[in-house]
Amino acid sequence: MGTGFFRKIASVAAAGFLGLFIMASAAQAKVAVRIDISSQTMSVSVNGWPYATWRVSTARRGYWTPRGSYRPFMLKRMHYSSKYDNSPMPHSIFFKGGYAIHGTGYVRSLGRPASHGCIRLAPGNAARLFSLVQRYGKGSTRIVITN
Repeated sequence: MGTGFFRKIASVAAAGFLGLFIMASAAQAKVAVRIDISSQTMSVSVNGWPYATWRVSTARRGYWTPRGSYRPFMLKRMHYSSKYDNSPMPHSIFFKGGYAIHGTGYVRSLGRPASHGCIRLAPGNAARLFSLVQRYGKGSTRIVITN
């Protein structure tokens, strides 16, 4: 067996590995959303690559934002809160009961606790995140909320 034989084997193996790598990457397409309550920030990565870091508002005194790891279960382009005076919640990503990540008109409050428990984002950032979750799917999205 000459060198040509080993080159062909190496070439076939490399092509097979590349194909497996591409298939695995597509199968593991992920949106990772990490909310840090103490810094009032959200970091988003897509397929392991940093996408954005945004200021958020979480629960103010007397309210609670759940901690833990979640998958979104419902997306609503526009939702109105039945609990809080029909308040608009654009680009809502529900992750636990009535808790959602959504856009807010109260952008001056971003970066400090101000909500009734939801995670508020600037409207454009909420729209971008909503689009990512739609594109990659709820099952490929993980939301982690920590202190």
